[in-house]
Amino acid sequence: MNKGDGYKELQEIIGYDFKDEKLLKQALTHSSYKNEKQYIKDYERLEFLGDAVLELAVSDHIYKDNPQMREGDMTKMRAAIVCEPTLAYCSKEISLKNFILLGKGEEKTGGRKRESIISDVFEALIGAIYIDGGKEKAFEFVDRYVLTDYRNKIEFTDSKTTLQERVQEIGKEIEYVLVEEKGPDHNKRYTVNVIIGNVVYGKGEGSSKKRAEQRAAYEALKKFNDNDRA
Repeated sequence: MNKGDGYKELQEIIGYDFKDEKLLKQALTHSSYKNEKQYIKDYERLEFLGDAVLELAVSDHIYKDNPQMREGDMTKMRAAIVCEPTLAYCSKEISLKNFILLGKGEEKTGGRKRESIISDVFEALIGAIYIDGGKEKAFEFVDRYVLTDYRNKIEFTDSKTTLQERVQEIGKEIEYVLVEEKGPDHNKRYTVNVIIGNVVYGKGEGSSKKRAEQRAAYEALKKFNDNDRA
């Protein structure tokens, strides 16, 4: 991918044109890439800022959207929204991992699929938008890509627990079955099926069995929710 074209494509996807494109490049630059190209900055400072902007935007939304919710419950809800798995999940809508600038070593060891890196870049992007376009534009981005359907996104972060509760209500048992394990030791990918009452309700893939199980559980929850609405 031509980097210049990549910047343009990402801006088209998110619906925001940077006045200072250097900020966007910095937000996408991992330290491993910076180490190979000494003249550029990495995303870490922007991530610091973006994290704070994200927390404020999410806190503001939760406060207004849940007028009867107690402080402790609001804190738990915010933590579930701004956590690493949720942000990595949100980033999929803009295919963010495809635009991250990684060093050759980090690329080879699977950095592009690492949720910790993807979520950090997502926060850095928020920080870059905040500097370039101000609070309103940054909040618009958070509202569109994080807070839209946020209750389902929260459900995704602890899907196994939620699914267990749902299944217990109908008197059935859950089984998670590892169906595939591939890749070298430093970059394993696992595929898991979740089986409820001898029926496969969901399939998930992840960099660990736990993450694969969470994704499988989330797919099963979506099926449960669809059945409830039918």
